[in-house]
Formats: sequence, C-alpha cells, structure tokens
Amino acid sequence: MMDKSIKDLFGLNGQTVLITGAARGIGLETSRLLAAVGARIFMVDRDESALQEAHVNLVATGADAAMFTADLAEPDAPQRIFESFDRQYQKLDILINNAALVQRLAATELTPERWRQAMTVNLDATFELCRLAHPRFKSNGSGAIVNMASIMALSGGGFYPIASYHASKGGVVHLTRALAVEWGADAIRVNAIAPSWIKTDFNSDFWSKTALRKPCLLQYH
Repeated sequence: MMDKSIKDLFGLNGQTVLITGAARGIGLETSRLLAAVGARIFMVDRDESALQEAHVNLVATGADAAMFTADLAEPDAPQRIFESFDRQYQKLDILINNAALVQRLAATELTPERWRQAMTVNLDATFELCRLAHPRFKSNGSGAIVNMASIMALSGGGFYPIASYHASKGGVVHLTRALAVEWGADAIRVNAIAPSWIKTDFNSDFWSKTALRKPCLLQYH
C-alpha cells in the first residue's frame, strides 16, 4: 500500500467507490489503484469466480473492499447493485461505469436481440446507475462519476466493425456531456474516459491477430 503522503496527494482516502467490470482488465487495475490510495472499493462483475479472486487478492493488500455479482444485461441489475451497496456502505463518493459488452459482428450480422443486449449493458445500465447514484450524491453535497467510453465512440469501425459497440459508446459520450451540464449545479462531476486498444483479456483476440491489429492501430493513432 502507498504511504500516507501519497494517499493525501490523491485526496481519496476514506472515500467509497462503486466500480462495475471490476474483476479484470481496466476495472481491476483501477480498483487496485484506488484501494492503494485509501479508497473503499465496492466491486461489481458478472463473472463470480473471477470477481471472488479479485476481491480476495484486494482485501489481502489491506484494502476495505466488498463485492457483488451482477450481469448488467439484466434490467434490474442496477437496482440490485445499489441495494447490496447500501447494506454494506453508508455513503457513495464515486461511481465508475466500466463494465461493457463488445459484439464482434458486422452490422449485417446483428439481430435486434444482439443490438438490444449491447445497448442494455453499455448504455442503459450506465444511465440507470448514474440515475440511482444522483440522490446519494446530492444528499452528500457532492459526487463524481466516471463513465468508460471508447475511442470507438469517436470514429467508425474500419478494419474492425463492431457497430453496436460504436453506437452504444457514442451514447455514453453524449450522456456524459448531458449529465455533466445538468448535474453540475448539484456539485456532481461527470466525466468520461475513451481508451484505445488496451492489452487486456477484453481485447485478447484483437492482440493475437497481427493482420488485424496493425491497420487498426494505424487508423486510430
């Protein structure tokens, strides 16, 4: 764990963070970093075994962490997440909407069901978690939301067509802008991060295919 001076620098010591997609990749590394600077971490993921392992390892470092298994493809998942959160923590300081679903399908291969599933996980759940967080932040007097968008929200698929992901992450970008303006008066900060191709399990097939990887990296960089 980091020493007290580093924790004070970040100003997150004792703050409580709810993060989705916390079992691996960006979500797991974010959980580790925030815990290292003194934040309490409420970890959410659909993969129960991976989440349990991540949670055990985080607690072993001395972190104050709890976990809840939920699949954001289920419409009632955001409500159940907050019910569990409220049983374990009294205050929410930061919400990080990191969980995502990518369907590696061309637009012509997308059925209405697959399209709806992507929107449910990537956009609908993001909005609903923000909506449920709002009254908690307002009662605190402040709060912060970080939505995970993507570089894909800003451009077309090109060599790697994933239309439902592009569209849903584009929605996340504009939702973030709208909420930042609407909720700013309540001292609630809403921001988005748009990562490029990060070398995680989420993109393992991309990184394993050189013929696909090179033109994509050239396109987005």
